[in-house]
Amino acid sequence: MTLAALRLDGQGGGQDKGQGGGQGSGKRALAQALARLERDPDSASSQALLGEAWRRPRAQVVGVTGPPGVGKSSLCAALVAAWRKAGLTVGVIAVDPSSKASGGALLGDRVRIVTDVADEGSFVRSMAARDRLGGLADQTLAAMVVMRALFDRVLIETVGVGQSETDVAGVADTVLFCVQPGSGDSLQFMKAGIVEIPHLIAVTKADMGVAAERARRDVAGALSLASAEPRDWPLKTLAVSARSGAGIEAMMAALEAHRAHLAQEGRLAIARHRQSEGWVREALRDRYGTRGLERLAALGLDASLPAGGQPFERLRMLSNALERPR
Repeated sequence: MTLAALRLDGQGGGQDKGQGGGQGSGKRALAQALARLERDPDSASSQALLGEAWRRPRAQVVGVTGPPGVGKSSLCAALVAAWRKAGLTVGVIAVDPSSKASGGALLGDRVRIVTDVADEGSFVRSMAARDRLGGLADQTLAAMVVMRALFDRVLIETVGVGQSETDVAGVADTVLFCVQPGSGDSLQFMKAGIVEIPHLIAVTKADMGVAAERARRDVAGALSLASAEPRDWPLKTLAVSARSGAGIEAMMAALEAHRAHLAQEGRLAIARHRQSEGWVREALRDRYGTRGLERLAALGLDASLPAGGQPFERLRMLSNALERPR
């Protein structure tokens, strides 16, 4: 399977371009490719697809995180609609809690993030978090890399488990943290481990009026106390409402501003390289434990990634070294 076979014809808001009943076929092909990646990520065909996609990044990747019930899915749906209206194609990875019986996605965020099923320019993929506590599924990175090469924007909505939701910083270019008015989130979640993650903070349900503005002020105040280290990007707080649409245009402008910021001085390449190196290290630790990393050192190897290196190839090479008979 190649990227060309997976491309969706989605420019221009998903209108029918008269291609004779092809609507949905691109989505089916992409869904099947992602399913194969989940089933057998180490196969030759999976690795070839990942290698091709890795070399052709296209999308800005936005991670949407925050506690359960804050309105992440509604905000994601509003962002998808706004991007599609602007003529941009959008892929969504929605990470769900897992069923204890089957291990599958429990809530089905492809249903909660409402999109036009006939629109070939938008695509939603639900993934089960299984036993991971960082808010992402095991194969989120692989799915993101493929979708990043196919769409103009990629959204990743995490499962929503509170303060352990830090993995999203390892796969997203821009992290959007959601806070709900009147819930105490504005103070509870503005702690060191969380405040270092986002680039933007959205106070959701801005149609609540005074409560939403109070939450926005609380967040801004908490940030001024918690942010000890200077940042090259000033953390912004916005009030938005997926229901009324208030603040969505400002959110879009802020996301675009961060994309432009990353494009300067090689920031995006540096950030993605660090993310990839971190993923290789975590994948090795998951597979082989800390003793595996120690054995790498004994073999004269480490989990570092050469400049411009492809993390999937690097992981395969290091895994082969660890699995060779001693």
